Amino acid sequence: MTDMQPKTADDLFRFLDDLGIAHRTKQHAPVFTVAESVALRDEIPGGHTKNLFVKDKKDNYFLLTVEEHATVDLKTVHTLIGAASKVSFGKPEKLMEYLGVIPGAVTALGVINDHGKAVTLVLDADLMAEEIVNCHPLTNDATTSLSSKDLIRFAEATGHVPLVLKVTA
Repeated sequence: MTDMQPKTADDLFRFLDDLGIAHRTKQHAPVFTVAESVALRDEIPGGHTKNLFVKDKKDNYFLLTVEEHATVDLKTVHTLIGAASKVSFGKPEKLMEYLGVIPGAVTALGVINDHGKAVTLVLDADLMAEEIVNCHPLTNDATTSLSSKDLIRFAEATGHVPLVLKVTA
């Protein structure tokens, strides 16, 4: 674990700006679940995400970012993502340690805080077919929109090479 403070949304936006990545953020009431965020759909176009922070028995961590209504079979997804065993949900302490976020604010953009490259980012192929992808900007009281291509470019700039795989049913 590092003693570095997690990056803030403003740090994230500066990083995106420095990369020349166009992004748009809409503030809203905090949302903790996909069900709570559905009311925002008319205001924020594009693919909306659901994020699963999981680990295998060897403590390899994965962040699965999929379309919000997609189904992930946790009994078999390990065979697709290269996990050493079936996966289970990671603990909130590890979520904060690696991605700098709390439950309810999990986001692919959290890899900006994963300096040790402890988490493998898995982006579902169906989600990445969307032109625009919407993610929390490290907090759950806003939604940041960026192109799917720029989401990959962002991840790569953090030192993560995301796996783009079909992991949903």
